[in-house]
Amino acid sequence: MTATPDATRPLAGVRIVEISSFVAVPLAGMTLAQLGAEVTRVDPIGGAADYRRWPVTGDGESIYWAGLNKGKRSLAADVRSEAGQRLIQRLIAGGGILITNVAGREWHSYDTLTALRPDLIHVEVSGRADGGTGVDYTVNAGIGFPMVTGPSELATPVNHVLPAWDVACGIYTALAVVTALRHRDVTGEGRRISIPLENVALATAGNLGFFTEVMINGTARERIGNSVYGQYGQDFVSSDGVSFMVVALTGRHFRDLSELTGTAKAVAALAETLDADFADEGQRFLHRDALSGLFAEWFTAHTADEISAALSATSVLWERYRTFAEAATADKIATNPLFTSLDQPRIGTYLAPGLPISIDGQYPCAVASPVLGDDTVGVLNDWLGLSAEEVDGLVASGTVATGRGE
Repeated sequence: MTATPDATRPLAGVRIVEISSFVAVPLAGMTLAQLGAEVTRVDPIGGAADYRRWPVTGDGESIYWAGLNKGKRSLAADVRSEAGQRLIQRLIAGGGILITNVAGREWHSYDTLTALRPDLIHVEVSGRADGGTGVDYTVNAGIGFPMVTGPSELATPVNHVLPAWDVACGIYTALAVVTALRHRDVTGEGRRISIPLENVALATAGNLGFFTEVMINGTARERIGNSVYGQYGQDFVSSDGVSFMVVALTGRHFRDLSELTGTAKAVAALAETLDADFADEGQRFLHRDALSGLFAEWFTAHTADEISAALSATSVLWERYRTFAEAATADKIATNPLFTSLDQPRIGTYLAPGLPISIDGQYPCAVASPVLGDDTVGVLNDWLGLSAEEVDGLVASGTVATGRGE
């Protein structure tokens, strides 16, 4: 690893090969690229399974692919041919780091590659620890979250829209790389790292107490709709039909909410009737329905603008529900330094997020994603020192492809 004076690029000088598809590993590679690493994504000629994944533009270009591959270099190769595999192996050995979720391929396995690069950092994301396959939605189905998501009266499972385990797995993958780099800098040794997607979900559910609750108390979490478990939090609707999420985590939050809604005396009377202490967050949760009944009257008597202005003057935690269309044009994006104007080839010009970490007051800005094979020539020249004639020969033989004509 080489030093860099740019605080927003702490991984400058690090070279990483990514062989991936879908969310977790592409997100990890993009995160590492946003931190300054030179990440080359290697795809089969014509693209991996996610190259044209929805959402797409009117011309069929993948907005999804462009979003998760910003700042990377792209090399397209015949990954099924021996010549293509050997070429990719040389790239991995030269860079010294591979991240992949294309498991079970002997030609880029840890054992095969460490014969070429003994200090290799090899990070492989798999579906399940037992070798089985799994994606976010199938992993999630077997853990319990769909059975506690949705309205309390519902009896059927509800999948979440956010691929939470893929996202968490991607961040764990990036973390694994930087910790392995630290280890290699100190010891000169590489690392073989395996991250099963299911284990990421299982660990998260365990850390948050969903499993421990069963093991210790013998009870399982139930559906509670839009309430916040163990705290007071509830959604309310204004007189003009706008929904708000309101959360009172502390005693001060709860007092402010009671005073704002003019229910302080009613709340005190309710506490006396129920023999409850609303200074205790657990008591507020247990009696949330009764409390929400008191607060709802104030919300339904005021417009969304009136509610927003009133809540803004308190310590209460709140936000109005917005659609993606509404959020995309809100000030939290338009005036947020996280977002900068990006001219993305094939997609268009739009506000794109960089790394959501401010380093010494600066956000690493978004860099356009490549066209498939855009950097084939450059990577082979920079990383392997191949001449233009040698690269042309590889293109002619079908071993690699460039972005020209894509």
